[in-house]
This record gives sequence, C-alpha cells and structure tokens, in this order.
Amino acid sequence: MAIFSVYVVNKAGGLIYQLDSYAPRAEAEKTFSYPLDLLLKLHDERVLVAFGQRDGIRVGHAVLAINGMDVNGKYTADGKEVLEYLANPANYPVSIRFGRPRLTSNEKLMLASMFHSLFAIGSQLSPEQGSSGIEMLETDTFKLHCFQTLTGIKFVVLADPRQAGIDSLLRKIYEIYSDFALKNPFYSLEMPIRCELFDQNLKLALEVAEKAGTFGPGS
Repeated sequence: MAIFSVYVVNKAGGLIYQLDSYAPRAEAEKTFSYPLDLLLKLHDERVLVAFGQRDGIRVGHAVLAINGMDVNGKYTADGKEVLEYLANPANYPVSIRFGRPRLTSNEKLMLASMFHSLFAIGSQLSPEQGSSGIEMLETDTFKLHCFQTLTGIKFVVLADPRQAGIDSLLRKIYEIYSDFALKNPFYSLEMPIRCELFDQNLKLALEVAEKAGTFGPGS
C-alpha cells in the first residue's frame, strides 16, 4: 500500500501545494567502472539513457543520483554537470541511480492546469445539473482521487489502487488545510501554501493512512 503524491489546486487551476512521498520501485542503482557502458544524452534538460540496457536500467531512464547525491536536471545537487562529471576517468568507480524521469515543477504546474480543465469539462458533460466533477481516475498502477471544496479548492491524491480509506484521507487533508493554512494569519488565499504546521500534520496523516491501510471509518 502506498500514497504517492498530494496536490492542492486553487480555483483558477494553479498548483499551490505538492508533496511527493513515494520513491518509484523501478529505480536501479549500479556501480560503474570507466568507460561507462551506457550512452547518455541530454534531453529536455535531463540526462537520459539513449542506448544500452542492463540490470533493470532501460532506455529512457534518467540519471537520478550520483554517489548518493541527487541529480536535478543536468546538474548534481552540489552544482556539477552530470555529463562532464561522468566523462572524467578520475571520478570512477561511480555509483549511479537510474529511474523514470521525475516531473519538473513546470510540468506539475501544467498538469494541474490540465486536470482543472478536465474537471470542468467533466462537470459540463454530466446529463444532470450539479455534477461534482471528476472524483476518481483509475489506471493499472495508480488511482487519482479528487475532492473539491465549496470554494473551489481541489485536493488531489495519487495512491496505489489497493490503498483503502482515501475518501476519509481527503477529508482529513481538508481539515488540516482549514486548521493550519486558512487560520494562519500570514497565509493568503489562492497562494502557495508554505506553512510548517500544515506540512507536519499532512505528513503525519499520510503515515497513519499508509500504515493502517485505511483512515478513519470511511473508505
């Protein structure tokens, strides 16, 4: 059981909060000697495998970390350019972690806006008036759950299809938002949520939900 991500979208379709709490299972980490027997290329500001597959590493996978240090786009967390670093024989042996490319902040903003539009279209397509819009989308690897408040704020949770209790969790997240964001005198409506107590209580709620498999009496 796992809860992958939580997003909060304002009534204009802007992403005002995101929490990614899951590391994909498809990641692979290996130690390499020089020369590297994989062909890496820069694509969309990410370093991707262009040729060569081995030990769970696939073409299209991105470099996620080098020697335990996260990679952001084409740079390591300490500012080294990935391709330049891996071209230097003096840096070997080197441990590299590969996996599916992570969404950039801009891509998440774009997807939030797209979902906001789909939600509105779903409401308009309903044969009955007063449709709640999209409440769940299901794939073979995850379910997207959405709860929209009366003021138009959307709480979106991506979770394992087997994860129970998401409806109760969404209501709990709304409660946390009301208690620790709306009541924060420094928070402005519709703006990004940067409240430490909101972060702490949300993470605690996710931990409880994942351990229990369900959250509260609902499901």
